[in-house]
Amino acid sequence: MRFVYCHNVKLTAVISCSINSFECARCRAYCKRFRNNLSFRMWGHSFFETASRLFHQRSSLSKIFIVVTVSGGGLATFHETKPVHTVYADSAQEAETSKKKKVVVLGTGWAGVSFLKNLRSSSYDVEVVSPKNYFMFTPLLPSVTCGTVEARSIVEPIRKITDKKGLDVEFREAECYRIDPKNKKVLCRSTQHSNLGLKEAEFSVDYDYLIVAMGAKTNTFNTPGVEQYAHFLKGIEDAVRIRQTVIDCFERASLPSVSEEEKKKLLSFVCVGGGPAGVEFAAELHDFVKEDLAKLYPSVIEYVKITVIEASDHILNMFDKRITSFAEGKFFRDGIDVKTGSLVVKLTDKEVSAKDRDTGKISNIPYGMVLWATGIGPRPEIIDFMKQIGQTNRRVLATDEWLRVEGCDSVYALGDCATVNQRRVVDDIVSIFQKADKDNSGTLSLEEFQEVMEDLMVRYPQLSLHLKSKHMRNIDELLENSWKNPKDEIDIETFKAALSQADSQMKNLPATAQVAAQQGAYLADCFNRMEECEKYPEGPLKFRDVGRHRFQPFRYKHFGMFAPLGGEQTAAHLPGDWVSIGHSTQWLWYSVYASKLVSWRTRVLVVSDWGRRSIFGRDSSRI
Repeated sequence: MRFVYCHNVKLTAVISCSINSFECARCRAYCKRFRNNLSFRMWGHSFFETASRLFHQRSSLSKIFIVVTVSGGGLATFHETKPVHTVYADSAQEAETSKKKKVVVLGTGWAGVSFLKNLRSSSYDVEVVSPKNYFMFTPLLPSVTCGTVEARSIVEPIRKITDKKGLDVEFREAECYRIDPKNKKVLCRSTQHSNLGLKEAEFSVDYDYLIVAMGAKTNTFNTPGVEQYAHFLKGIEDAVRIRQTVIDCFERASLPSVSEEEKKKLLSFVCVGGGPAGVEFAAELHDFVKEDLAKLYPSVIEYVKITVIEASDHILNMFDKRITSFAEGKFFRDGIDVKTGSLVVKLTDKEVSAKDRDTGKISNIPYGMVLWATGIGPRPEIIDFMKQIGQTNRRVLATDEWLRVEGCDSVYALGDCATVNQRRVVDDIVSIFQKADKDNSGTLSLEEFQEVMEDLMVRYPQLSLHLKSKHMRNIDELLENSWKNPKDEIDIETFKAALSQADSQMKNLPATAQVAAQQGAYLADCFNRMEECEKYPEGPLKFRDVGRHRFQPFRYKHFGMFAPLGGEQTAAHLPGDWVSIGHSTQWLWYSVYASKLVSWRTRVLVVSDWGRRSIFGRDSSRI
């Protein structure tokens, strides 16, 4: 497209693919000068921009030569031109593409989506494989079970998320059934056969880097009957199924032919597991019954009973004791039966059998619906992968502090399917001592130790926790007894004795959305700066090798936990050991969760659902 002045009129805008289209030599000379030296001035820019798009979209229009004059009349002519093929540009593009590393992401949960959202480098071809073509905001799943929030309000299509990045990302709706680390392949099969009546389509995907973010499944502890009769709460389908079952129980109990004993059974709702998911579901169900179903089913509301079964001594045992005590007291006031110290040993189609931990007595609880929310376990694909790489005695994949799977340098694992295997100080104490002892004297001076102290604190975060537990400001205070005189030097045994207790502070990261999201963002940042950090490593010293690690190790920052307890009351355990409970915390919960939703579309939908529920109540239709 060319826009030039013509000497015959005041202003002429010319769109053409060929300079030789001008009839006079003077115009051709003007065009050459404008093309080489000047930026073209134009009027009606938006019109010509639209015309240009039409030219590219419709090849038949590429032969049209248009002249539009601002004054002095107008002229339209046709000119035969041959399209110009820029083969050299295509070849360069292919060469550039061939240099890109192939990154395969398994899963579209918190870890996988966080990685995709934070990846900015165009140096990779990214392919996402997941049986779900959407991202789900899991903290609001209990709200979906009772209609407080609609199912589609908390999901976002994964293609929308990747399209916004402007990177080369391909999505495949399929499930990975095997990882082949030896040949760097992922074996997949389609998930559409059940809906379309088609045969399973199997295919393989090659990778240079593999990111395993497949999540985990619910842990049944091999309890008989759980798989057959219990409901789980891991996905949107689970939440919708629970909502339908609750309404079915009320509708069935409302029939005139149902006996009183059967009504009690149908309207007995049992939640196995007193963690955040189980407690929030029980609270949501209580509010649903009290605020909505009591008005719609007044004849059977007296038969409703909600029971929470927990194997430990308290519900919400990962929270502060003040929150645990308040939650148990509130559930007691609301009429929710909390059975702590009880272990479910069997589940049938009619009742739950629970064994008291202290007395050994087994009690049977009739139920209309059972929710099993007792924790997570590894998926079959992960178990098979662990066997291949020699991690057979673990419950989840073990990674190093850079989220690399141990034994597979090109494979990373994030989220619920993995745990960070932090190295112990005791295992590396000799290497640390030798690295610090630069003069090879066999003893360590205070000055020599201070040179590696910063790298030591970064490489072994349990040292910081150990100092905090001892109320010490820095590691110098931990070793001050050894260095009463700054000129003194200590041997390796003294050094080992001073640091050996630090490993007692090692803790596994919780399997939460917060951890998974931070891991995804961290790994994306590493991939964004991969080439730069290859040349200029920024990590701590390698105590067992030479040089430095490429990146700083992953460090989890805890921003607090929420536990909605129903009745517009929420408990929060925030950093700094700050505990907040009550109605004001519920508004904090609203604002935090609304801000954490993945898009403005989901934010608007969820907030509107909250508003609709407060005005019109929850919808009890069985759809």
